[in-house]
Amino acid sequence: MDESSAQAQWRMWLDDHASRFLLFARQKARSEADAQDLVQEAVLEAAQHSGNGMPPPLPAVYATIHRRAIDWARAEDRRQGRELAAHDDAPQAWFDTTIEERERAHCVQNAMSRLPEIYREVVTLKIWAGLTFAEIGDALCIPTNTAASRYRYGLEQLRNLTREVVI
Repeated sequence: MDESSAQAQWRMWLDDHASRFLLFARQKARSEADAQDLVQEAVLEAAQHSGNGMPPPLPAVYATIHRRAIDWARAEDRRQGRELAAHDDAPQAWFDTTIEERERAHCVQNAMSRLPEIYREVVTLKIWAGLTFAEIGDALCIPTNTAASRYRYGLEQLRNLTREVVI
């Protein structure tokens, strides 16, 4: 494959998946800038591990984002402990929508933030990233059936959380 077609394939792959990677990273990161950095590093690391010059498998990128976010959080906690500084970041919006949809987006964002992380990450990977349960299992290092169960329980909790807002 020549260099220009490889670059075109990478561009198309990034166009298709970058926003989903960023959405997942936002849940893990403490700021928008950290989420963007996580995505960049995860794509590069996953591509280096695949070693063939082609875009890496999606579960590998999500797994790398997940792993890197844990490492970043630990490093940040250690740094904060050393500096005794408060770090106050407002949560980032998950949607950039019209005025009419902002209230609904806020409701979903609020409900998602109240889900336990084990459900939130599976719901995000299934709905917004479009991964299969097998791919989610690979990305999070859990069995496929566990991914499916967490998805089902997560949706059930989301329904209950959004009902609370509507009532």
